[in-house]
Order: sequence, then C-alpha cells, then structure tokens
Amino acid sequence: MPLGSDYEGQNCSLARSLEVVGERWTLLILRDLFFGVRRFGELQAHLDIPRAVLSARLATLVEHGLVERRPYRPGRDEMLLTDCALELWPAIYALLRWGDRHHAAEGGPGRLFAHVCGTDVDDLGACATCARIPGPGELVMRPGPGTPSAPRDDAVSRALRKPHRLLTPPVTV
Repeated sequence: MPLGSDYEGQNCSLARSLEVVGERWTLLILRDLFFGVRRFGELQAHLDIPRAVLSARLATLVEHGLVERRPYRPGRDEMLLTDCALELWPAIYALLRWGDRHHAAEGGPGRLFAHVCGTDVDDLGACATCARIPGPGELVMRPGPGTPSAPRDDAVSRALRKPHRLLTPPVTV
C-alpha cells in the first residue's frame, strides 16, 4: 500500500508541523531567511530552486503565518520571518549542528555562530559568557573551517561568506 502524501489524519504535533515545514526546500528557504536573504530573486538564485517551487513554498509559509511579504519596491516584495517563524530557530540551529557533526564537509562546519558579545555559541546555541541562549537576532554568522575552497559565486553566496548578524540582509552589492 503506498504511503499517503500528507499527515493530516495523524493526531501528532510533529506530523502537523511537517505539513508546514517538511516539504523539500522549505527548511532551506527558512535557513536563508534567517541568514538575512529576503528577496525572491536572491532566494531563487542562492538556492538554485525552480521559481514555481519557491513561489509555492513561500505561499505555504505565508499562509501558515511564518513569513510576511512586505513591499520594498513597486512590484517587488521582501520576505520577513514572523515571530512564529523565529521560534523555529532552535530547531534549525540544532539541525545545522547535527549536520556538522555527522555530515560536515571536509574541514568541519561551513558556518560558525557567535553571540554579539563575541563568544561562540555551543551546540545547543548557548553563550557561555552571558549564560543564556540568545535569539537569532543576537547571533553573528561567519565562515567556518569547512567553507568550500571553490565556493558558489552568486552575489548572495559571496555576501554570506562575510561575517554578519542573522536576520540582517547581507550586503550583496
């Protein structure tokens, strides 16, 4: 018997959450939004995702209250994470760290995170200096030792190789 394509009939919060964020590409879109990428064209170019798929995934995220579209130029929107989406940061960070431990590129993690006080955060996202887990807006991301020697060369990838605060658009000019 083939598997169903959704989890609607299950009485499980994880299953219902996967209905919103479990489709292919969705977590990568959220990751990039946390990294500060806000514009459709930049998301599409950086992720190498088909336009129709990106449009559908963003529509789902908007429908479920994780992303808000705001105009930044006539006919152009930027995508901003809502408070609901910001609550996903610990899960996304945990997946990043798990991937670093079990599936990292040669050399180690591609990205490192530090609290704005300058202290690297641990695998749980905690700052030892401040004795707390800062939110994503208080984190600075910088390239790690596993950054590819021949990295992608699109404008967003180049900008994300420079240290910058999460939720803040990287300078792509």
